[in-house]
Amino acid sequence: MTDDKSRVRQLLYANKNIWLPPPNLTISQWADRERRLSPEASAEPGRWDTSRAEYQREIMNAISDPFLDRVVVMTSSQVGKTEMLLNAVGYYIEQEPSPLLVVEPTLEMGEAFSKDRLATMLRDTPALHGKVKDPRTRDSGNTLLHKTFPGGHITISGANSAASLASRPIRVLLCDEVDRYPASAGTEGDPVGLAIQRTQTFWNRRIVLVSTPAIKGVSRIEKAYELSTKEIWSVPCPDCGEFQPYDWDRIIYKDVPEPLMKCRYCEAAHTEVEWKAGQERGIWVAGRESETRTRGFHLNAFASPWADWKTLVEQYKEAYQGGEETLKVWWNTKLGLPWENQDGAIEADILESHREEYAAAVPDGVLVLTCGVDTQDNRLEAEVVGWGVGKESWGIEYRVFYGDPGQKEVWSALDDFLSHFWAYADGEEIGISCACIDSAGHYTDEVYRFCKPRSRRNIFAIVGRGDSGRPSVGKPSRNNRRHVPLFTLGVSTIKGSLYSRLRVERTGPGYCHFPVELKTNHRGYDSPYFKGLVSERMVVKKVRGKERIEWEPRSSGIRNEPLDVRVYATGALEILNPDLERRRERRTVKQRKNKKIYAKNTPKEPREQQITKENAEQSAVQEPKKQPAKRPAAPKRGFRVVGRGVSL
Repeated sequence: MTDDKSRVRQLLYANKNIWLPPPNLTISQWADRERRLSPEASAEPGRWDTSRAEYQREIMNAISDPFLDRVVVMTSSQVGKTEMLLNAVGYYIEQEPSPLLVVEPTLEMGEAFSKDRLATMLRDTPALHGKVKDPRTRDSGNTLLHKTFPGGHITISGANSAASLASRPIRVLLCDEVDRYPASAGTEGDPVGLAIQRTQTFWNRRIVLVSTPAIKGVSRIEKAYELSTKEIWSVPCPDCGEFQPYDWDRIIYKDVPEPLMKCRYCEAAHTEVEWKAGQERGIWVAGRESETRTRGFHLNAFASPWADWKTLVEQYKEAYQGGEETLKVWWNTKLGLPWENQDGAIEADILESHREEYAAAVPDGVLVLTCGVDTQDNRLEAEVVGWGVGKESWGIEYRVFYGDPGQKEVWSALDDFLSHFWAYADGEEIGISCACIDSAGHYTDEVYRFCKPRSRRNIFAIVGRGDSGRPSVGKPSRNNRRHVPLFTLGVSTIKGSLYSRLRVERTGPGYCHFPVELKTNHRGYDSPYFKGLVSERMVVKKVRGKERIEWEPRSSGIRNEPLDVRVYATGALEILNPDLERRRERRTVKQRKNKKIYAKNTPKEPREQQITKENAEQSAVQEPKKQPAKRPAAPKRGFRVVGRGVSL
């Protein structure tokens, strides 16, 4: 019996990892103990260290807190939020095996997450070795988007795929970048709501929503954060010791060698190094004192050890120069705050007053021309727009073709217009590289018939969709009666970008130029054009209980065709997607070459005309020196002198 007891004891000890309960660890403790960062996915490969970014500790521990139902993280980029989600995945695989679901904005992003982030963590973290079988093994239960392990499984889905959100009960739901989700997963409705429904059968479920915010009033993560404890990461002042968050409003960057932040209490200003020295003593300060099972966290990139303040300030300056569109991106991704959109009200007379006289039909900054065409019952309206580096734009010509679009004459006139070439000041000419023609309305078939033989000239039929969140340009479809390439434009998205550019006040990236109307050169940019260009405004409306962005007329009686054709011309640029920097380099080289050729072929002026005024006066005063007469050279043998020429 003694030998049997000894063998049993040895057997139990050898397999203690199977029968012993796992140690009672939080996610941060598990990560510090087990997690290894992969060289392909991290700038700091090796053992995980939560103290490197102390603010991560409480966020991860909240995800494993049994008394919480939901965790909301509204944050900037560069704070390690994806790594925190991976730590949660690793923890639940090894410590609390459960069915997990990770939702990315699209299936393609889900596949990238699986291959680039999850697979490398499973490979490089020893505690996870053998938990998920090799996908090359038969019946391993391991595919790109679905992996099984003892006691659970992990499914990776896209918010744009209703099918991937509609099966299997889930205990742990991890939703990444929820503000980038589409408004609806196909026709099934809100993807976050669909995913949460799959957790209802678990009493100990865990829902984690993570994202950089988008637009105020529409942002999913902002709404979830408002219903949480609303905690903000705060650090002590190096002088008075009072805890406070990193506020952009208190950052001083003008006329100082390096950025400083002023204390909100004692008003002492300190450098980044001095403030971040207190990171280890940082705390999360709640802004909503109420009983809730949802904890919410917010922090910005100024707290991140992977983002320095000097770079963030430089990025802000660049974004400010780029206008509202680029400033919005900086606001979302660096401050982690939702952008509060203007109502779109831009005054037409202000834009009209900014008109300028071009030196030629096409200004030198233009590198590519696109065209947008709108179809009406009694006319076609078209605008040619020139584009430069940074999507700086120039209105080139706005034309109205009156006539019945059901007849060939009006389409022939449009074809001639699209085939036209416009000249630079140096005489070089440029034509339209891409055009978009609206196929909605009463003349869809006529648009298809016009575009089909001209698709090689990049003349495409388009249809606009106004739902918010739709990308500027979708993939072309031939599922129509004429089988022509049909592009779908996200007109709401393009309008938002256009109005942001119209607010840019300095020439450069994003700025919109318009020409002066001359009696001898009518380009179509008169007062009605500018009123039509700003004829709509953006509003946030509730549709079926959910907020969505819509564009509505500012006032009745103003036609919006100028806005539509500018949107279509912008869509044509997105379809073309040219490398504008490279085109500028090519044009610069060509201009230099043309100047050299011109200088080489230009006849030199007679020497008498090259004398300057001073030399001429000096020549008039001084008497010319007498030159000794030269003896004529003897004629060569076989030749004789005849006047000024020679003859055999």
